Amino acid sequence: MASTAEKVRRLAMLAVSCAFALLASTANAMTRHAELDAAWANYAIGRSGEAPAYQFPHATCFSVAALQHQIPESLLLAVARGESDFKETARSRANAHGVMQIQWPGTARHLGIGRLTDLYDPCTNIDAGARYLQELLGKYDNNLHLALAAYNYGPGRIDKNSRSIPDGAVWYSGYIYRHLNYVLGDGQVKKRIPDTLYSDIGQSTLLTFGEPYRAAAFIDRLEKKSPQLALDWFRRGTGEFEVVMTYADKDSFESSARMLRNAGFRLD
Repeated sequence: MASTAEKVRRLAMLAVSCAFALLASTANAMTRHAELDAAWANYAIGRSGEAPAYQFPHATCFSVAALQHQIPESLLLAVARGESDFKETARSRANAHGVMQIQWPGTARHLGIGRLTDLYDPCTNIDAGARYLQELLGKYDNNLHLALAAYNYGPGRIDKNSRSIPDGAVWYSGYIYRHLNYVLGDGQVKKRIPDTLYSDIGQSTLLTFGEPYRAAAFIDRLEKKSPQLALDWFRRGTGEFEVVMTYADKDSFESSARMLRNAGFRLD
C-alpha cells in the first residue's frame, strides 16, 4: 500500500502532467486561431473577388446581396454551404432557420424580420445573413476570422482585442474556410467550371459524428492516405456532423470508392 508521501508525489506529478497538457492545448488553439486569422486575411486581400466555381442554388439572391451589402459573394456562399448546404427549409437545434441559418427570434428581429415564415424565403434570408455579416465586419474592423466566429457564437462572446477565442468559434471559422475552398474550386474534385450546376454534384455519406473534431480527424486520416479523395463535412440540424464524399459523375464515384477501399473504408 502506498505511503502518504508516495500518494502526495503521485498527485503532484499528475498535477504537473495536467498543467503541461493544458498549456499544450492552449498553445495549439492559439496557433490555429492565428493561422485562420492569416488565412482569412489573405483571402480578403487576394481572392475575395474571384467568381464561384459552380452555379450554386439561389444564385441571384447571393449576387444581389453581395453587391448591395459589399460582402464577397464567395464568402456568402461558403457560409451558406456550411450552415445549410443551401436548403431553404433547414432548421437547427438552436432554432436557426433557412439558408444561412438566421436564429429566431433574436437575430431575426434584430435584422428587422418579424415573421418566422419570412426566413424560409431564400432571398430574404440571404439578405439578412449578408447584413448581419456586414454588421459584424464593422464591429471587428473587417477581420473575417472574428466576424465569422461571432456569426456562430454571438458577438457578445467574441472579444476583438483578445489573443484567443473559444475553441468552438475557432473550429467554425476553419469549417467555413474549408467550404470556401470548395466554393472557389480549391477542393479535390478537379475541372470545376462556372456553368456546372452544384445540384449536379453527388454526395455520398460516409459517417456521422457527434463532435466536430472527430469528423475533422476522420477526414484528415482518409485524405492523408488518399489525397485525391473529394471529402467534405456538414453540420446538420440535428447537431451532428456528416462526412460526405463528393463526385461529379459515375466514373469519379467509382474511382473515389476504390480510393476509399484502399484507405481502409468500404462504402455500403
